[in-house]
Amino acid sequence: MSVEGVVQPVVRSAVFSMVHVPGIVLSGSKPRREIVHSKNGLRQQIVSNFRSFADAVAYPPHQVMLGNLPPEALSQIERPWHLHPMPNALPEGPGGRFIDEATFYAWMARGDCARLLRFNGNLPPAMETALAAHANGAKIQKIDKTAMADAIVNGAEPFFMGDTNPVGVLLPAHDEDESLMAPVLLENAAAKVTGAIALLDLLKKYNDLPVDHLLGCGEEAVGDRYQRGGGNLAKAIGEMAPGSIAGGTDVKSFCAGGIHAMLFGAALIASGMHRRVVVVAGGSLPKLGMKFRGHLQSGYPILEDVLVGVAIDLTADDGISPILRLDCSSFHRLGQGSAAHQMTDALSAGPLYAHHLRLSDVDRYAVELHNPDITEPAGSGNVPFNNYQILAAIAAKKGEIKREQMPEFVASHGMPGFSPTQGHIASALPYLPHAIAGLTTGTMKRVQFVAKASLFLGRMTGASDGASLLIERNPSLISHQQKKGG
Repeated sequence: MSVEGVVQPVVRSAVFSMVHVPGIVLSGSKPRREIVHSKNGLRQQIVSNFRSFADAVAYPPHQVMLGNLPPEALSQIERPWHLHPMPNALPEGPGGRFIDEATFYAWMARGDCARLLRFNGNLPPAMETALAAHANGAKIQKIDKTAMADAIVNGAEPFFMGDTNPVGVLLPAHDEDESLMAPVLLENAAAKVTGAIALLDLLKKYNDLPVDHLLGCGEEAVGDRYQRGGGNLAKAIGEMAPGSIAGGTDVKSFCAGGIHAMLFGAALIASGMHRRVVVVAGGSLPKLGMKFRGHLQSGYPILEDVLVGVAIDLTADDGISPILRLDCSSFHRLGQGSAAHQMTDALSAGPLYAHHLRLSDVDRYAVELHNPDITEPAGSGNVPFNNYQILAAIAAKKGEIKREQMPEFVASHGMPGFSPTQGHIASALPYLPHAIAGLTTGTMKRVQFVAKASLFLGRMTGASDGASLLIERNPSLISHQQKKGG
């Protein structure tokens, strides 16, 4: 749908960087806190349940993230999915690529603009190879075992490859500023690097237009003591990319940041201010190992050992890519209510019915796509399934379907969850590569993306937040394909 005088924004591509990082799971918020108070060898229990890079790549939900497997295929694989690795699994696909730990640390060195990284003077061969291949000429500073131990005593944050001596440490940038302590800086550096990897992969895929603006939608709070979350990580991510990028801005709303950022970026394009905006985010290190207790009790490996970055390409209409319907978007308003059914009604049904569309007119709903293998053992339930149940109940209440048709509605319009529990990533974004393919080369007509945000976690409000957007098959696509065929 187009409006006269308005540039129509489209979603051209979404690229994910998945990074296997068991060596910094111990720096995740929950493992760090609980290991300190443990007296029963908890650290070793966690380390003993780490999985290999090959196992992480072959894990079926990760193959869905990479675009090598459709989400609905998970319904045909018995759970828990880690017991059924995919044969001949590839570490890259249409949706992005999977990176091993040594390569990630080399990228950390590449992005270390403050020169705070120190590497072990006696590195494993795989680490030396990765540094030579991916550090991009960064000067690697090495220290001996004694100096590394002293650095840790003085506040440096170690990172590992396996349960050995640290392969390196990140130094604090200030003795007293909590925002510049080493654990916080490691979180921010990990987010910067994973976002940059995704951005560079996107730019390799499409280098036809300059990037006018980056919109960061991650959950990290970059800053110092005077402005704890005031930093602009989007611009820091852009600094690692080649060529000219005009600038960047961060968008914050807990897990809903990604959908907010897509809508803001699309609005910048629709206004004519920019022709190309890229939404970027890096992974959330504090969430590594967040539900490790449930995994250990269930005999699972530690499944929260992956950071995820993303880059989403928004441009003016190219006649091919799916249209982003700004007129059919929705923001959760104050006073609408934060109960699950109230938010679903406001974010999903509300904008559709306002534009004479039914819930059944949307081919797929991308919601909070958390992997149930991760959440259920920890008592958090099957988050996407619960969302789809509520959607189906609203469709039944509005008379679109009968109550006995609710399971069919869930099966045909929903999907199994497959995303790592990186909240701002899991909230709808992982389905973007699948949706773009389905709307350009498949038979889908519409996909709605819905994200929710727990603003109350910050203790400044009791409210929740949320946003939704609708993307549709480009009406010019058929004529374009006809011309191409002719």
